[in-house]
Amino acid sequence: MAGKQTENKSRVVARNRNGGLPPAIEVGADITRASTLPAAAYSDPAYYELQKDAVFARSWQWAGDAARVKAPGHVLPFTLLDGCLDEPLFLSSDESAELRCLSNVCTHRGALVVEGEGHLKTLRCRYHGRRFAMDGSFVSMPEFDGAEGFPSAADNLPRLPLQEWGPLLFTGLDPAISFEDWIAPVQARVGWMPLEDFRHDPKDSRDYLINANWALYCDNYLEEFHIPYVHQGLSEQLDYNAYYTETFPCGSLQMGIAKPGEVVFDLPTGHPDEGKLVAAFYFWLFPNLMLNFYPWGLSVNVVSPLGPGRTRVSFISYVWQESLRDKGVGASTHKVEMEDEEVVESVQRGVSSRLYDRGRFSPRREVGTHHFHHLLAQYMNEGRSAAARRTNGEG
Repeated sequence: MAGKQTENKSRVVARNRNGGLPPAIEVGADITRASTLPAAAYSDPAYYELQKDAVFARSWQWAGDAARVKAPGHVLPFTLLDGCLDEPLFLSSDESAELRCLSNVCTHRGALVVEGEGHLKTLRCRYHGRRFAMDGSFVSMPEFDGAEGFPSAADNLPRLPLQEWGPLLFTGLDPAISFEDWIAPVQARVGWMPLEDFRHDPKDSRDYLINANWALYCDNYLEEFHIPYVHQGLSEQLDYNAYYTETFPCGSLQMGIAKPGEVVFDLPTGHPDEGKLVAAFYFWLFPNLMLNFYPWGLSVNVVSPLGPGRTRVSFISYVWQESLRDKGVGASTHKVEMEDEEVVESVQRGVSSRLYDRGRFSPRREVGTHHFHHLLAQYMNEGRSAAARRTNGEG
């Protein structure tokens, strides 16, 4: 115990020496030699605060259901990553039905501009009457006669990138990679499916609150190891020996290969997985999105951090083939989630131990988890370096 306490103390000293920033994290690229994230990454508030700007502000995030905002003049306010980034935004459809994602903060004194879903012709801040067009451009402001250099581009509502992929909308404050590069591996595997026909199923969509760090939830999702130990029902349907993970620059894919007799995809001729009994494509996109494709449709999992030890996971269902909804490995998502929650909360208690710091990876079964840890450490270290430069007045 003394060794772990000394190590914890050294971290505090290092943080004080670096302007409150937590120490850099090294996760080796070679899985056969690498160690996992240190336990502090799952519990230290300093790492959590660092992740907000270093990870989540630099990533693509789910922004809603594309079918919900279609009519001209429709506005829909939302909070980007509620509980973490807490960025007030809104979706706006103008008279030509062009959809935009805009800041919901008035450029005068910071009041919210759109305070409820509805249909408008112009946007007006109720605090001081500033008006904006539906594209966010400044229109008018009372009592500003004599203000020099007014209006300027700074008086327009900031516009964020907005991408539509199938039934889903995505945006980001300052994504580190292009949307095309981020979504390309998913498109290459499931782009043959009629995504435009997928319909949101609210009755089968729900939120789960978990007493664990968001990254632990991702760890559990990404490793294959626990399937036969935690998900016995799933193990009866999946061929564990044939189950495997592929990685790509900003994500990974777990191939859920079924046992004979289970419901599987009818893959088109020429598909990369033609001839395989694919029961599920389990995609993870950095940092906190899961796209689980089943023969019946899609289960979107959005992992939203609420604090160092608290997470909300939103399950959002999109149905393609209703007749298959209760068949195959995707028929029991709630049961699987309950099993995952139980073990993840147990791990959260464990990594808080004074006697635990880091573990090792299974080169066969934890490929996805290692890839996640490597990416997360990279983003955090880049954010840490940028914050240190700002602290030192280097821009």
